Parts: sequence; structure tokens; C-alpha cells
Amino acid sequence: MPSIPASSDLPTAAEAPAGSGLLDTLQHEVAVFARRAEQTRLGGVGQARNSMDRAAYLLLNRLDLEGPMGVKALAGGMGIDSSTVTRQVAPLVDGGLVKRTSHPEDGRAVVLALSPRGLARLEEVRSSRRELMARVTEGWAEEEREVFTALLTRFNGSLSELMAAASEGGPAS
Repeated sequence: MPSIPASSDLPTAAEAPAGSGLLDTLQHEVAVFARRAEQTRLGGVGQARNSMDRAAYLLLNRLDLEGPMGVKALAGGMGIDSSTVTRQVAPLVDGGLVKRTSHPEDGRAVVLALSPRGLARLEEVRSSRRELMARVTEGWAEEEREVFTALLTRFNGSLSELMAAASEGGPAS
């Protein structure tokens, strides 16, 4: 098994020549990952497999981690527009996973909160997805899991920054 390079030893896009084999391989592997993730929805294993779509999972997860918030704050934190959040939250409210309440300080404003049913459902899906990740990385050393997680987190952060700059009309590089 090849050794895992430290993240500081990995080449960056700025250091790699245009059209390099490494960047070609990276873009290909990202495309394959996106296809596989969409095919499986990374739904997990067991009864909860494929039982919650990505949008619902991300919304419920954010409400669990950050607590109740308004549509605008939820949308801003996820890098999507408020109308998209409103559309995605509607079935979660109808299903009893999210509850709408009045803002404690401004009764006119609506706050979205994870319901007890939503939290239970989220925990079920998290457990299933955790099991899937354990199976997918079963032959990996703990250090490999940590490095992959750190790099994937960094990659997602870079994508978010790029998308935020593009949506604000800033430079895309």
C-alpha cells in the first residue's frame, strides 16, 4: 500500500501544469464519485438505505447541528437561495420532521426547528450511512480515513468558496 502523503506534500492546482495527468485523473475521479453517490445516494445500509434524499439529509443535519433558524439563515449557510430551502422544507414539515414556529423575539418571523420525529429519523439515517462508510473503508487504516476525510472536507470547502465568489460576481479563481 502506498504511503499517504501529508496534505502539505500534495500538489495544488496552481503547482500543477495545465492539462496535467494528475488534474485529469482528479476531475475524472470526482465525476465517477458524483455518479456513484447519485446512484446509491450514499443512503447507507439496512432498512434506512436510500430512504432520505440528499437535500432533506443536509437540511435536517444543519438544523440539528446549529439549532432552529429562519429560512434565510438556513439558505445562506447552505449556499442556496431561500426559495429552494422553502421548497425543500415543505415536505419535511408535512412529514413532521421539521416544525415551523414563530421567532421568539419577532413573532412575524418563522423559525424552522428539527422535531423530535425529525431527530429520530436523522439519527436512523446517520447510523445507516455511518455503517456504509465503515463498509466502504473497511480495509483502510484509521490514518487513511482521517486523511481522506480531511482532504474531502478541504475540497468541499474550496468548492463552496468558489461557488460563493461566483454567485457574488467575484472572480472565480
